[in-house]
Amino acid sequence: MKILYFASIKQEIGISEESIRIENKISIFELIELLKNKGLKYKNVFSDADNIKCSVNCIFSSFDTIIKNEDEIAFFPPVTGG
Repeated sequence: MKILYFASIKQEIGISEESIRIENKISIFELIELLKNKGLKYKNVFSDADNIKCSVNCIFSSFDTIIKNEDEIAFFPPVTGG
């Protein structure tokens, strides 16, 4: 699957996208747990997942959404403005 990172998430991890393969369908929450195991940068970014938004194939999604290898997942911080 293709994973995209935006804004402060991209800056902290140091990449804008990556591809990974999974054996079976998993939830976005399970994907986040897998990513946290990739190292300290990922663990720091995803430690407060309540402040992260995600989309699956360009559709806003919740962390219980089931994903598969063919999907495109995007993670980004909540948008704020003034």
